[in-house]
Amino acid sequence: MWFLLIRLCYDSTMNNYKSLLVSGLFLIATFSCVKIQTLPPEPYVEFTSFKVFDTVDILGNTAKGGTLKFYFEDGDGDLGLPPPATGQTYDTTNLFLTLYRKAGGVMVPAPENDPLKPSDYRIPYMERLGQNKILKGYISVTFLYLFYSESDTIRYDFYIKDRALNVSNIASTSEIALFVNDLYEK
Repeated sequence: MWFLLIRLCYDSTMNNYKSLLVSGLFLIATFSCVKIQTLPPEPYVEFTSFKVFDTVDILGNTAKGGTLKFYFEDGDGDLGLPPPATGQTYDTTNLFLTLYRKAGGVMVPAPENDPLKPSDYRIPYMERLGQNKILKGYISVTFLYLFYSESDTIRYDFYIKDRALNVSNIASTSEIALFVNDLYEK
């Protein structure tokens, strides 16, 4: 292959190929020198949207569903946990949510026994191969609300933790009226 390329460059009758080859090599050299992006090792999260919808649970009961979608970045690429093992001594969750309810026009933290209070979630193991370890993307989490009323207006604060125990910033959803099927965005 290289012999053919060298021959094309030195063949006086193929000046067009020579200029094309030189241009191609210049472009390859230019784009192969792109600097690898770096981000801090602490994860970053940003609220994107929350969609409320009607659904049915596995027993056939009508319910409300909600899907939280958020953007994430992790500079050292160690987000997500492997499947839990027996006798495991480290955290089994890495997405943490705090529920707020609107009471008297003000958002207040929900009590521990609130039926709408979610448990913490587990983001599956992710790993990027190659020199650039940065992870970026979107995560969606779906909630099921069996007990809700027309007056329920909520908000979530959430953050993530990576395998090195670096904690992200805290992001907040907009106010969400659970009784209204809608898309709530940033």
